[in-house]
Amino acid sequence: MRFSLTSQTSTDGVTEQSFTLGEITGVLFTPKGATGPRPLILMGHGGGQHKRAPGVLAGAHRFTAEGGFAVAAIDAPNHGDRPKDEQFIQFAGDMQARMAAGEDPAGLVAAMHDLLSGQAVADWQAVLTAVQELDHVGAGPVGYWGVSMGCGLGVPLLAADSRIRAAVLGLLGVHGLAAPAARVTVPVQFLLQWDDTRVPRDQALALFDALGSTDKTLHANPGDHGGIPAFETDHALRFFSRHLG
Repeated sequence: MRFSLTSQTSTDGVTEQSFTLGEITGVLFTPKGATGPRPLILMGHGGGQHKRAPGVLAGAHRFTAEGGFAVAAIDAPNHGDRPKDEQFIQFAGDMQARMAAGEDPAGLVAAMHDLLSGQAVADWQAVLTAVQELDHVGAGPVGYWGVSMGCGLGVPLLAADSRIRAAVLGLLGVHGLAAPAARVTVPVQFLLQWDDTRVPRDQALALFDALGSTDKTLHANPGDHGGIPAFETDHALRFFSRHLG
C-alpha cells in the first residue's frame, strides 16, 4: 500500500498532516517544526465517529503540544471517509432495529466490534509501520488511546502487536474481549463512567479485571458514557510521559 501525505495545516503549535495508506484515511499530529524521532500515540475513535471527532482532536492537540508526542488517528473500517461495505450497512441497520426493540446492546456491540476488529488491527499495524518511517516520527516508543469502540478495537491490537508499550482504554464491557484482554500485558489506565447507561458497571469492571497487565489503574468518575472529565486528559498525558518518555 502506498503511504501519501495529502494536506498540511498548523494551529497553536501543532501541525496536522492528512494521509492515506491504501484506502485507510488518517491524520498525523506533530509539534510544529518537529525534527527527529519522538514517541507516538495511536488514537482510536468511538463508534459512529471518525479520526477528527472532538475528543480525538482535543486529546491529540494536548498530547502533541504539551507532551511533544506524535499522534496518529485513523478512520476505523466503514467509518469517516472510508467506503461502507454492504455487510456493514446491513449489520448496522439490523443492530439499530434490535436495540430499539429492547435487546441487550452488549452482545450486539461486541458483534459489531468483532466484525471490524480483524481489519482494524491490520490497518493500525500498517499505519504504525508507515508513520514510523517518517523522519519527524521515527521508531520511538508507541502508546494507544481508545475508549468505547476505540477500546473494543484497541484490545485486540494490543494483544497482537508488541510494539505498543502502554494504553489508555475504557468505557466498554468484557463481552467478547476476555481472551484478547488476557494477552494484554502492557501498563493500562482504564476509564470507567460510574453511571454509564450503555455499559453495565459490572461488565466494565470485568474487562478491567480480565486485562493481563500487572500494572493497571482504574479511573472511575461519576457520569454517563460520554462524560469523561477533562482532567482525565491530564492523567493520560502524565501516564504516557511516564511510560513512553
